[in-house]
Amino acid sequence: MTDYSPPVESRVAVVTGAGSGIGRAVARLMLADGYRVALAGRREALLRETADGHRNALAVPCDVTVADDVERLFEATRRQWGRVDVLFNNAGVFGPAASVDEISLADWNATVAVNLTGSMLCAAAAVRAMKAQQPQGGRIINNGSISAHSPRPRTVAYAVTKHAMTGLTKSIELDGRAFGITCGQIDIGNTATEIMDTIGVGSGALQADGSRRVEPMFPVEDAARAVLLMANMPASASVGSVVLTAAGMPFIGRG
Repeated sequence: MTDYSPPVESRVAVVTGAGSGIGRAVARLMLADGYRVALAGRREALLRETADGHRNALAVPCDVTVADDVERLFEATRRQWGRVDVLFNNAGVFGPAASVDEISLADWNATVAVNLTGSMLCAAAAVRAMKAQQPQGGRIINNGSISAHSPRPRTVAYAVTKHAMTGLTKSIELDGRAFGITCGQIDIGNTATEIMDTIGVGSGALQADGSRRVEPMFPVEDAARAVLLMANMPASASVGSVVLTAAGMPFIGRG
């Protein structure tokens, strides 16, 4: 097992879902911290907005549900910079508002494809790169959700995929030990991004008792700082799980 910890200015990160939201905030903070960052997402124009001309940013259009796209993403990163030190496995969708008896199979499969299969494909490509490079090793950070602990009403597909993300995180951490690969998960609640508008957090989110409640939110830059902290830990330490929520949000004691 390696204890290789390269200086930040030589580290290479891949950030999926980098065109908006948490992914954009994390990518920009990593660039500001000295990382070389491959920005992955479906829309190249948004990736270039995230990069904002930064010389250490590489925009790579990628659909994480397509295995060939994911392989091209990691090939492009290694071709540009020679290795992969960090993957922020962030791409995801909220999916439809539906209970288990209402959701269509197509909507279920589409949510699973992005949130779970896409995360697996990116993690697999990252692990292969981290095993093959010299020195071996690296860190994977999976973006879960507080829905990995306590679901919102009518979010069956999202909640199931985020619970499954926890299993993926633990499996990667276990299987990566011999190769200096660590894996942790950050479960974020109510950071101010576009997805919060879709579920009405700022105007009245559906609660377990059927009521609607305006919930507090916190700046996405604070979430990005937590991800950077996980990324910058020395190889001798692994942050397995972080739960980060807006102060006062109805999470502990939901219902």
